[in-house]
Amino acid sequence: MTNVLIIGSGGREHAFVWKLAQSPRVGKLFVTPGNGGTQQIAENVPIDADDIAGLVRFVESNNIGLTVVGPDDSLALGIVDAFRVRGLRIFGPTKAAAEIEASKSFAKKLMQEAGVPTAKFRIFRNYDAALAYIHEQGAPIVVKASGLALGKGAYVCETLAKAEYALAEIMLNKVHEGAGDEVVVEEFLDGQEVSIHAFCDGKNHILLPPAQDHKQIGDGDRGKNTGGMGTFAPVSWVSAETMQLIDEQVVCPALQALDEHRRQFTGLLYPGLKMTADGPKVLEFNARFGDPETQTYMRLLKTDLFDILEACVDGTLADLAIEWNPGFAVCVVVASGGYPDKYKKNLPIKGVAEAESVSGVVIFHAGTHIDEVLKTSGGRVLGISATGKTLREALNRAYKAVNHIQFENMQYRKDIGAKALSLEV
Repeated sequence: MTNVLIIGSGGREHAFVWKLAQSPRVGKLFVTPGNGGTQQIAENVPIDADDIAGLVRFVESNNIGLTVVGPDDSLALGIVDAFRVRGLRIFGPTKAAAEIEASKSFAKKLMQEAGVPTAKFRIFRNYDAALAYIHEQGAPIVVKASGLALGKGAYVCETLAKAEYALAEIMLNKVHEGAGDEVVVEEFLDGQEVSIHAFCDGKNHILLPPAQDHKQIGDGDRGKNTGGMGTFAPVSWVSAETMQLIDEQVVCPALQALDEHRRQFTGLLYPGLKMTADGPKVLEFNARFGDPETQTYMRLLKTDLFDILEACVDGTLADLAIEWNPGFAVCVVVASGGYPDKYKKNLPIKGVAEAESVSGVVIFHAGTHIDEVLKTSGGRVLGISATGKTLREALNRAYKAVNHIQFENMQYRKDIGAKALSLEV
């Protein structure tokens, strides 16, 4: 049996731990730093995800056979390189390969070079030049901080006034700090969003079922971008033919381009797409699992997750057949009042046990900790995941469970999966 370390503290990491705990091949599970949910099925270790030297020391002294990286910032700092140099097995891309997420400008240039369909764009390091270009192009338009911004660095601007505000927030007010030293200004793409995930071992890759995230804070896709307010999988209207097209036009050329730049990609590649009238186009690439998408994927995955992670690390993915359970999985995120801006912490949470008594429901913790009782500690607090034979059944179960959860000023979207349900009618 192999001891495993999961790096991170969110719902994605709790979902990994929940799934890995089911594997007969996994020994002791550790999470750094973890949360109130991971604490109940693994050992939380108080080491920050960006403390690479501390993580190396912990792995070497605790006989850890596999480390799994959740958050993007650890990858951008080069944690995989640091582990590999010391002969430690770790799931994730190198710092050079992870730049496909860490730098939106690098990703856009790579897509342009590889012929990957994406929005027309310009890259700026000068505020006045970017402002002039925005006025030249007009609205709607998209303004993005080039660096990592916790999923909150993209501004979809319906008016010029909103675009001016977004540019000032990023470049002048530095709300995303150094991530906003460079901006990408893109044409607005219309269409539904789809999350595509691919397991990669450096030579081969396997696509996961399509998922759909709901990034804005408010119902009807209104308000500020968040790290994700809910998701479901699979997406019925994305056909097998469309998935093949996405593989051929997006995933394969991106991986090949990274390879040609000596940035061989292992781990999980996640392009976020807009399904436009002209076909799928890439909004951005991520170099790790999405959250909350992971919370639905782990509910649907039939194959032992440890087997898949090991195959990616060892370059043996071609020998593995990945199986999925039938039906649908959803995740409804319950967040703190005020998120994605300022919010209170340390608020007592009630009703988790009652929510988990609903058929098909598993709750993944994100921003929680245990201080005698379970309390809030982050913006996104809980992921209410549910499975069902149909999407409607899974959603009904999730929202029934949400009704049991209570903490001061909690908020959640009431329309997760609504667009997909309307397409089924």
